[in-house]
Amino acid sequence: MNPVQDRYCRQSLLPEIGRDGQRRLSESRAVIVGLGALGSCVANNLVRAGVGQVVLIDRDLIELHNLQRQILYSEEDLNRPKAVAAAEILQKINTSVAIETHTKDFNVSNAESLLTGADVVLDGTDNLQTRFLINDVCVKRGIPWVYAGAVGTGGMVMPILPGKTPCFRCLVPSLPGPGVLQTCDIAGVLNTIPSLIASLECTLAYRILTGQPDVGEETSYLVHVDAWRQTFDRMTIPRRAGCPCCHDGKYDYLDAVAREMITSLCGRDAIQITPATQMEISLAELEARLSRLGEVRLTPYMLTFRSGTEEFSIFRDGRAIIKGTKDEVTARSLYARYIGL
Repeated sequence: MNPVQDRYCRQSLLPEIGRDGQRRLSESRAVIVGLGALGSCVANNLVRAGVGQVVLIDRDLIELHNLQRQILYSEEDLNRPKAVAAAEILQKINTSVAIETHTKDFNVSNAESLLTGADVVLDGTDNLQTRFLINDVCVKRGIPWVYAGAVGTGGMVMPILPGKTPCFRCLVPSLPGPGVLQTCDIAGVLNTIPSLIASLECTLAYRILTGQPDVGEETSYLVHVDAWRQTFDRMTIPRRAGCPCCHDGKYDYLDAVAREMITSLCGRDAIQITPATQMEISLAELEARLSRLGEVRLTPYMLTFRSGTEEFSIFRDGRAIIKGTKDEVTARSLYARYIGL
């Protein structure tokens, strides 16, 4: 028996997939935005299922508290980029899958280029702003995507097929006020719920990639699960009249003017600074400059610099995570002092 056929034989036996469906999966390109609890489970499923090209996008480093629920990482991976660590284990799981990694902040300056060529986009993010940006790109480009979220003991999924179903802004018209939404850092998260939601999310992706999504022309559905209470609820979501995105063709988040972004990282005493324009800095040159000022460690993906209480993780695209402060002005001053941008 052919090794490729043998690897997927239990899956291709399913009438819902079959040999033709397995072939379609092998010819597909899936993009995962975010490799935390949801994204790591999604990536594991897609690679094991034989999706031919899997693109991993994540800006963050692995921390100890991630290991409670983020299945691709171990203690040996602490302080490594998630996209890099994930790609290494995923490639060992399935060498026939082409894995592409981007240790980047997904933002208005790179969103379209990162999603170009995707057959489906899967949500592994932890904030609405990024989801609105994914939605804008996918509606504009006609790329199917699956919204998903998990917090506390519950989570939800919703398939979005541009031109056929409601988009994400039909479900959530605009950003809610500060403090309205629950986050894992505030509400916690049961470590079984991300894998459950990721399984539903991946199943929707398989249906999309094999040409079998069961959604209507004007409606979609959102499935909400509470793992602790063992409840599943499915709600019909109609297309919203006057939706600025899928009805009026306005891409407010994608068309926003690119600007430097300063972000306080949830649940961490850290600030992230992302330059307004895409760039490539020489980490080797930066290492030579900073080594006179403090402790420096260089990897192929980033440079870590520590001087006194100040600690930086600096990436090749100019992005930096400054640990030990929650003050944006202080972080920006340190960034200018040591990186010179």
